[in-house]
Amino acid sequence: MTFTPQSSAQAHPLTHSNDTVIQVRDLHKRYKDIVAVDGVSFEVQRGEIFGMLGPNGAGKTTTVEILEGLRDLDSGEAYIVGIDVTKNPTRVKGMIGVQLQQNAFFDNLNLKETIELFATLYGSDMPAEEALEKVDLAERAKSQYKHLSGGQKQRLSIAVALVNNPVAMFLDEPTTGLDPQARRRMWDLIDNLRTDGMAIMLTTHYMEEAELLCDRIAIIDHGQIVALDTPQNLIDQLKTRGAEAVRKDGALTLEDVFIDLTGRSLVE
Repeated sequence: MTFTPQSSAQAHPLTHSNDTVIQVRDLHKRYKDIVAVDGVSFEVQRGEIFGMLGPNGAGKTTTVEILEGLRDLDSGEAYIVGIDVTKNPTRVKGMIGVQLQQNAFFDNLNLKETIELFATLYGSDMPAEEALEKVDLAERAKSQYKHLSGGQKQRLSIAVALVNNPVAMFLDEPTTGLDPQARRRMWDLIDNLRTDGMAIMLTTHYMEEAELLCDRIAIIDHGQIVALDTPQNLIDQLKTRGAEAVRKDGALTLEDVFIDLTGRSLVE
């Protein structure tokens, strides 16, 4: 599998175009004395995998939850294909797919029954077989959820998020806890979703994953985006600042960029 970044342009909150799926303009969110999101702006295009990386408490989760219609914003604007998330949250929820790090499905339902249940909730006519085929689980259609491996459970959660044919998919640490083989199968799946034209917003704690999968990455710290570009451009910019690599071979990585910008590693 070859991952090819599709865009190196910086995101700007401009007038919505046919290729713009997610659009955020000067987003702010405060919890009493804590500023969670402080003037965040970016766009995600069709067929783009957009990574958002940040230390714990940096504001990435709040930003994503606002886009998913789970939290209100204090000021700013957020749109999904030009539809205001604040004014039309129900409509937006019907247009997006959300894969969570933790999922709770019925242990005794088989995969086909699970997909059919969620399709009914969404009012979708997508056949269960089609959703399972997209995530390479068609052969396990009659298997119960409790008998799946960790990687298969994560792929099922994506199948469920696909039943409404979403224009955008939000993936929250989709490979956490998976073994290397299962993680790479998940990378293949995510890359295939991008080639279908879906906009994908990814949060992850794995720098290698972000570097390989993401067309562009926003690094957020203390509620503000401190860098936004392709992984390679971010690394090249670090080189021009004269940074020294920690790897023995002298190669700079996205983790070096992250530490340089935030002063800490992603998992601290």
